[in-house]
Amino acid sequence: MTFIEKLAQPSDLRSLSYAELESLSAEIRDFLVDRVSKTGGHLGPNLGVVELTLAVHRVFDSPHDPILWDTGHQTYVHKIVTGRSSSFDTLRQEGGLSGYPSQSESIHDVIENSHASTALSYADGIAKAFEIHGETDRHVVAIVGDGALTGGMTWEAMNNIADGSNRSVVIIVNDNERSYSPTIGGMAHHLATLRTTRGYEKFLTWGKQVLGKTPVVGGPMYEALHGMKKGLKDFVAPQGLFEDLGLKYIGPVDGHNIPDLEFALQRARDFGGPVIVHVITQKGRGYEPALNDDAERFHAVGVVDPETGIPLKSAGPTWTSVFSDAMVSIGDRRADVVAITAAMLGPTGLAPFAKAYPQRTFDVGIAEQHAVTSAVGMAHAGLHPVFAVYATFLNRAIDQVIMDCALHKAGVTFVLDRSGITGDDGASHNGMWDMSLLRVVPGLELAAPRDAEQLVRALDRCVDISDRPTVVRFPKGALPDTIPAVRHLDAGDILRDSENPDVVIVAIGAMSHTALDAAHELASDGVSVQVIDPLWALPVSDHLLAFLRDVPLVVTIEDGLRAGGIGEGITAGLKHIESRAEVLNLGVPKRFLEHASRKSILKELGLDSAGVVASINRRLHTGIL
Repeated sequence: MTFIEKLAQPSDLRSLSYAELESLSAEIRDFLVDRVSKTGGHLGPNLGVVELTLAVHRVFDSPHDPILWDTGHQTYVHKIVTGRSSSFDTLRQEGGLSGYPSQSESIHDVIENSHASTALSYADGIAKAFEIHGETDRHVVAIVGDGALTGGMTWEAMNNIADGSNRSVVIIVNDNERSYSPTIGGMAHHLATLRTTRGYEKFLTWGKQVLGKTPVVGGPMYEALHGMKKGLKDFVAPQGLFEDLGLKYIGPVDGHNIPDLEFALQRARDFGGPVIVHVITQKGRGYEPALNDDAERFHAVGVVDPETGIPLKSAGPTWTSVFSDAMVSIGDRRADVVAITAAMLGPTGLAPFAKAYPQRTFDVGIAEQHAVTSAVGMAHAGLHPVFAVYATFLNRAIDQVIMDCALHKAGVTFVLDRSGITGDDGASHNGMWDMSLLRVVPGLELAAPRDAEQLVRALDRCVDISDRPTVVRFPKGALPDTIPAVRHLDAGDILRDSENPDVVIVAIGAMSHTALDAAHELASDGVSVQVIDPLWALPVSDHLLAFLRDVPLVVTIEDGLRAGGIGEGITAGLKHIESRAEVLNLGVPKRFLEHASRKSILKELGLDSAGVVASINRRLHTGIL
């Protein structure tokens, strides 16, 4: 029996010798490469945290001591240790093991969402609750990647954790110098630059006036900056920053040396207050393709050859690659266009633009709110920023989109990759909220292209608009076939025509193919169907409403939330013009979705062609949904 097969619970680790733990670490790495190469998943991050995970579970008593993972894609080893190794053949598959922590899977999983820079706020709240309940023997452990330190929420949480607290919060900073991409904007680099800047004295005077008035963190931060001037400490060292915030610092520690890790973690556990443990790890450790090749490519992989790491399926053009090429082309002819990413240069397709125009590319780290408002500043000064981000991550910056961008009529373009149903990454990764949230933003225009040609056209138009925010959204994965328009109208593109149709289907973006398939099947049953792609989903155009006004049944199909979505906007617009058209809105219900393939989820939601046909027939024959 292998060491992995013997693991039923974390306490099983404590009987193993260090030699046995070394063997277990090697076994786990081989296991991960074998399983993840078959299912796809986050390989590099998990290969880097093997020893760290084992040490954490040996020193702390989960779930009595809750272990919180900031971005749960690094929890595969945690799942093995907590008795789930037998399910890894189903990783990220429908009905199988989640690629992130899941409360329904295990009492050892606490945080389900996969958005970075949140774990310390959870930790702060849990520790405060333990204190109120008098549970002084419980420790809270939060494991954050170094990339999470680029997110402002992390620093807000640290400020509160350190606020005169004796609560036992152990913050483990897993420093592999990478988040998705190499971590940028390091605090030490910034402060070293500040210390050698001629304007330092002016900065210090400002700090005394402004920081001194800032609650809690202001005074300590000013004293820390003043300490740099006096030479009282080497403030470039990380302990200077953390300890001036009131956090005990331990490290750096070799993240692949279990005895050293255990010693550091035991000291942190027994300290009786908040502690930072700085751990240095190697992302992709033990797997040569991940170390010798592009490390960013092995952050998350599809199905690959386990020996070489080469994808087994040849990748054709994707929505992301079309956007990537279009951005480089725009950059060639427009010197004012700049690109912004939030630590996802490669995944969002901006790497080629960055290579061609490094001075016009800005990676702000995991800081979506800052990215939006910084983009507004660039627009104010005469640039046209394009902020490429996963649709689900724009949720974090909706306030900035409204109050900073739209209120100031700033010409910023948001490109939302992975919009709609993304599937196998689970509930928090589905980009299903954007259209409902953005529908309330005054002046904003949103394009949902149906194919590559429309994506390029939409992007070209967006960068020409300078007085309001614009959005282009597209789904994850391979490109569909191009759909030619039968005719072009002010209301949009007619994709299937019919005189005096019984039904007009309004297809939003990638749902155009589904709409056409459904229309074909309905037509074979004698139902006259017209399909229109409005091209620009927001705002709902008066031309589209006029086109739909006298239609017996209007059906809207979108891969975003039905509640507050484009369909509801069309319904409200038709009522406003006193149309007698009946409207059937098809979209994603207001609930979180289990992980599965996009195709499977759309089928389950009735958003595949068969489901659309069934919904339309029910309405036609019974008058109800």
